[in-house]
Amino acid sequence: MNYRFLRFPGGKAKAVTFSYDDGCRHDIRLARKLTEHGIRCTFNINSGLFGKDDRDWHLTEEEVRTYIADTEHEIAVHGRLHMAPGLSRSVDCIQDMLSCRLELERCFERIVRGMAYPDSGITNLQNGASYENIRRYLQDLGIVYARTLGGDNDSFRLPADWMAWMPTAHHGNSRLMEYIEKFLSIHPDEKQVYYANRYPRLFYLWGHSYEYADQDRWELLDAICEKLGGHEDIWYATNMEIYDYVHAYDSLSFSADGRRVYNPTLVTVWFRTEKKIYCIAPGQTLLLDGE
Repeated sequence: MNYRFLRFPGGKAKAVTFSYDDGCRHDIRLARKLTEHGIRCTFNINSGLFGKDDRDWHLTEEEVRTYIADTEHEIAVHGRLHMAPGLSRSVDCIQDMLSCRLELERCFERIVRGMAYPDSGITNLQNGASYENIRRYLQDLGIVYARTLGGDNDSFRLPADWMAWMPTAHHGNSRLMEYIEKFLSIHPDEKQVYYANRYPRLFYLWGHSYEYADQDRWELLDAICEKLGGHEDIWYATNMEIYDYVHAYDSLSFSADGRRVYNPTLVTVWFRTEKKIYCIAPGQTLLLDGE
């Protein structure tokens, strides 16, 4: 048995996900544009700021429900009051994150397990704060992934640490279109690709919708969607859908010789070996051909 690589639903080798923060009014236009192009987004919401701000800046609870929660996009934690864990006492941040999760679940009647770090997140650690402690208490609160920032790159890798999930790029990155072109040009399953390089690729974009409005750059969003949307070889998913699917793949049980595999999850999983792409249904055991 040689290498074995995850494939996304349908046997696809590439996926795209977006993540936008703060629940501001411009999320409505953003969500509509993404939906138009079949792109799925995770909207990270501050539950304590519904409808707050003298400029009528934040979405109301009802607007979040109508334009985001009741669509194919995801709602995730962003802190009740947008507190950076690296700058806060543990007890304050635990209360802020737990309150946000509880309020989002109550408002939108769903389980919320994902988040994006508010403000400087874990990039600035002060007053004795440590990533290890932040990671531990967030997991104790039932959070399974957390998006961080500050490491834009074009490696398109799945995260090694889900609690420090580094996106591909902010939409304001000067090399963004170059990254998109590179991502689209990669076809891991082509025969000429060296087998060790056939690992799956993920393009993960993040930002704030108000940046398009404040900088009068909505045409940038149009260009991003036109480039990234509508590709048959790409799986479009929310952050949580990415996490859940990879977790299901990681839960597959293989025999010691690698020739037999069992799927103990409730998810149909795709993967490839050197010889072919396989699909294994929930509860199914497969004998791999000629492995």
